[in-house]
Amino acid sequence: MRILYIDIDSCRPDHLGCYGYHRATSANIDQIAAEGVTFNECYTSDAPCLPSRTAMYSGRFGIQTGVVGHGGTAAQPKIEGKFRQFRDVFDQQGLARQLQKLGYHTAMISPFGQRHAAHWFYAGFNEIHNTGHGGMESAEQVWPVIDRWLAHHANNSGAPETDNWFLHVNFWDPHTPYRVPSEYGEPFADSPLPAHLDDDELIARHVKAVGPHSPFELGMWDDAKVKQWPREVERIVDRQSMKRWIDGYDTGIRYVDDYIGKIVGALKAAGIYDDTAIIISADHGENQGELAIYGEHGTADVGTCHIPLVIKWPGVQGNRSVDQLVYGIDLAPTLMDLLDGAHQPLWDGQSYIDALTARQESASNQKIAPRDQLVLSQCCHVCQRSVRWNGSAGEKWLYIRTYHDGFHLFPREMLFNLTTDPHEQNDLAPNLPAVCREAAWRLSDWHDAQMQKMATTFPTNVTDPLWTVMAEGGPMHALHEKGRSPLPEYLERLEVTDRAEQATRLRERYAKYL
Repeated sequence: MRILYIDIDSCRPDHLGCYGYHRATSANIDQIAAEGVTFNECYTSDAPCLPSRTAMYSGRFGIQTGVVGHGGTAAQPKIEGKFRQFRDVFDQQGLARQLQKLGYHTAMISPFGQRHAAHWFYAGFNEIHNTGHGGMESAEQVWPVIDRWLAHHANNSGAPETDNWFLHVNFWDPHTPYRVPSEYGEPFADSPLPAHLDDDELIARHVKAVGPHSPFELGMWDDAKVKQWPREVERIVDRQSMKRWIDGYDTGIRYVDDYIGKIVGALKAAGIYDDTAIIISADHGENQGELAIYGEHGTADVGTCHIPLVIKWPGVQGNRSVDQLVYGIDLAPTLMDLLDGAHQPLWDGQSYIDALTARQESASNQKIAPRDQLVLSQCCHVCQRSVRWNGSAGEKWLYIRTYHDGFHLFPREMLFNLTTDPHEQNDLAPNLPAVCREAAWRLSDWHDAQMQKMATTFPTNVTDPLWTVMAEGGPMHALHEKGRSPLPEYLERLEVTDRAEQATRLRERYAKYL
């Protein structure tokens, strides 16, 4: 069995054709989806990049691994202490190591471990190909490495390391800055914007927003445009600049899709496409207007945490979609069930093999109960936890609780009905306190269960890393600690960009740190 895992950084599912997008961004992904199973409700448990990929390969929530941030203590795994063995738990119980135990040759083409100094990301891999540009590589730089690897491994020589392999391929083009070469042209010049963004009223409202990657701060804290990225815009102030911005993002997806087509071509040329499993997903999505944020994966919401998941698996009926709630961390136990491997004691993931294979019962003759909720976390740009669950009347609820607003002036709690408001434009929390109370209980109950598990399985460090982030001055990308915070300079910028009222509110909220 050959397994190809295609990891497209910052890829939103609703910008792919197989998820209903109106633009032609993903012809090759769509064809794979037509032969496979598309999961409509897959979310990363921990966002963004470093927490998400750590969670996926460890099969564990960030609250358990300790990795929830991009800097500080919470960007490192919890110390195992006296219970650490010759190898650590990332190697002993991580997904890649379990594949090795099953006889798989594991390989990775990604710079990610170096980009985030996340060397545990490589645990369990036989081969690591660092493409060398720290996540700034474009697909035309990644492809030659893939091409050489497939030329060596994608054949029928009979050698175990060739016939049974797992290859992780990392593409980056949908991530800012939008870096697709200019000569690629403008594939969406004549394609309209998504309807909800083609709205003067929405743009006027968002222009007044504050915080990193708001329409006046697309460069995070300012509107400085780097000339080497011609697809970027300084500010989103009207429909024209909005279109230019979304065109840049969608072009990144389409450019990656072209190279996925090259991968498919190589597999077909080698005669192994039909019996190669292909999994397409992402570390996180990308806010493109949700909570007035653009081109950033900075919140614990649908824009950031909803990810694509397309699986083409030999012998599994294709051309199907699944609405079941699943996490990215659920991939590890699902693969073990598909390959007759073993689940690991520390895993928080839960197999969705029944939904994937459309079978009515699991191997134990007991159907695996689907999840009734998902808890999502973000501690890099803000400190938030949210819960996504389905209401009794068909509501797709998302409740967000904010502990640090990342200088966006978010209220403590927000509530959205994604059935009627999929892009989070109408906060229902003030009007639906009973639903908020249910959501707060769900979060509290989840948190209690996580702390209890921690106390019994990892007693050397029974801490919630969200509060470590808060104690160390806030999320790395929006520190509030005096002397390290970008807030004083940012307040000055707000005052000269017609947002003095918001500057006053931020001063009041963070007064003790100024």
